[in-house]
Amino acid sequence: MQQNSLMKSTLVYCILFVAAAMGVMLYYAATKTVGVTDLAQDEVVRPAVQKEESMPSVPQEENEIAINRAETNTNYFCIPMPESVKAEEVVLENHYMDKELWVGISAEQAKEYETFYETKSVYGNCANVTDGRFEAEKERICLRFALDGVYEYRSIFEDHTLYVEFVPSKEVYEKIIVIDPAYGGEEHGITADGLLSKNITLDVAKALKAMFDESDIKVYYTRMDDSNPAAADRVELAAATKADMLIRIEVSGDENSKLYGTSAVYNSKFFIPGFGNVELADLLEREVVTSISGKACGLIESTEADLVVSSATVPAAAIRVGYLTNSQEAILLQREDYIKRIAEGIYNAVIKAYSA
Repeated sequence: MQQNSLMKSTLVYCILFVAAAMGVMLYYAATKTVGVTDLAQDEVVRPAVQKEESMPSVPQEENEIAINRAETNTNYFCIPMPESVKAEEVVLENHYMDKELWVGISAEQAKEYETFYETKSVYGNCANVTDGRFEAEKERICLRFALDGVYEYRSIFEDHTLYVEFVPSKEVYEKIIVIDPAYGGEEHGITADGLLSKNITLDVAKALKAMFDESDIKVYYTRMDDSNPAAADRVELAAATKADMLIRIEVSGDENSKLYGTSAVYNSKFFIPGFGNVELADLLEREVVTSISGKACGLIESTEADLVVSSATVPAAAIRVGYLTNSQEAILLQREDYIKRIAEGIYNAVIKAYSA
């Protein structure tokens, strides 16, 4: 009898313990989450509109986010969230070419959150943040923070606050490269029969992304749409991320329509011991020519017109993937399988560069 009573008591205590434990777990799950979605700029799908058209119609001072720089007793940049926001509704977007962090909060009525950020300030470690503003979009509100550099992020969502830590790229990734698809926007590059070089270089970059996304190499892209970053901004991306190399993708053209083949451009005036500009250019040309079974036109020293290659302070080279002014090569440059083979050549060159 006494044994049965003891067993019943034990069972009751076990049930109470399990119930209490589940309560704690549910509370913890509701108040603390580390799974905030983090997107790089090259993964962000934005509406195809001009930047000016996407800006709010109200003056900037009316949608500024106040920054409280007095509270600095934390390593985190702290962004308060409305109580109804859940972690899965928050997306961090790393717009590294613009040196901006975007925090998107999904909401059926995004404008309801406007009053929240009109009265709430961000705080904590704001040393890397120069200013902030919010924009109410159709199905989300977007908080945009201008930064003083290019960073990666670690984030925690807890107690209705998003905590963001800014981390230099080299502290997160051992291998970093920058891919620079030339031209963009109104700068079409070489054109022939309605074909635009800016589209070809972008197609190669997209094919490269599919390959590098499966590797341990972090790639920053100067553009993955029809934008045209300034040459200085393309170069700055490589410097800010402390990239191991910068690879520019270009297309050749000439009045002599019989010219065809692959070449590479390097800066001979900036010497880097070991693996430098000329070594990268040579490796790129050899690997691309091998991949496409093409013709090597040789290495070319950069001129003042080659601003990106000439200004870079990391190993840099431009690979010119073919002549758009050659009718046969122009046909090849429109083929998806040929673009993929060009990308494979560039990818193989990078892999061999790291193996050297």
